Amino acid sequence: MPTHPATQIINEHCLLGENPLWNAREQCLYWADIDAGKIHRFNPQSKEHKILYHGTTVGGFTFQADGDLLIFRINDLALLHPDGSVDVLLEYSDHGMARFNDVIADPEGRVYLGTIGKTDESGGVYRIDLDGTITSLWRGTGCSNGMGFAPDLKTFYWTCSTSRRIYKYPYHRETGELDSPILFYQASKEEGIPDGLTIDRQGHLWSARWDGHAVVHHDPSGKVLETIPLPVAKVTSLCLGGPILDQFYITTAGGQPESDTADGAVFQIPAPHPGLPEFESRIRL
Repeated sequence: MPTHPATQIINEHCLLGENPLWNAREQCLYWADIDAGKIHRFNPQSKEHKILYHGTTVGGFTFQADGDLLIFRINDLALLHPDGSVDVLLEYSDHGMARFNDVIADPEGRVYLGTIGKTDESGGVYRIDLDGTITSLWRGTGCSNGMGFAPDLKTFYWTCSTSRRIYKYPYHRETGELDSPILFYQASKEEGIPDGLTIDRQGHLWSARWDGHAVVHHDPSGKVLETIPLPVAKVTSLCLGGPILDQFYITTAGGQPESDTADGAVFQIPAPHPGLPEFESRIRL
């Protein structure tokens, strides 16, 4: 179990820091500030920080296998190239959708897309296959959030922030199909709202808690093993990174320009077990 307090490693006063992803090739952390329309990159060793993108709101992104970023904006999918240029791949909007939110690539290069709904029931989850075909998997949430895969690649996890629930689904790698959901965990109001998540190599799930001042550690059955406090309320997401993927990098929200608070900063905590490399998307139209 983590025994060290959270260390603030960089504070860009993010309005809504989200979608932390560790790039193993570059040994850098990427994340988005959704409300500010920015994507950040930070090298924890050199302390070099760069804003790679500043434009239309990006709800989530994945690393493409060829080195681009696949970014999911309000109502389109685009490629962010290493030189900073952007090419729109596909415009997409569903009738109940306000914008894209958390996304995740699977081991075959597909991407599961969550959305923020215009109502508490009109958001949902979609899958985009390698050829660009988008399939609606389900609706019924106002805020689709953190997703992840068990290490054996037989289970997919999904967070419904609206109901404060985390579900698990039998996952079929060959087709990308998901079977009927099973409730993994129901959070209480006192715990805060389940937001982003990550899964370590032992199959333990770590859930960020919006308005909960914490990351909550679950074993594979859903049991809470510990609650790790953070010095800010709006804890949004986390990933495992570092040279051997044994460091948690945690994003937060609520920052304001020129503020002297820790809200919106990125934090680091040593992890008890390492993670697995992020899957890369292979979407090409």
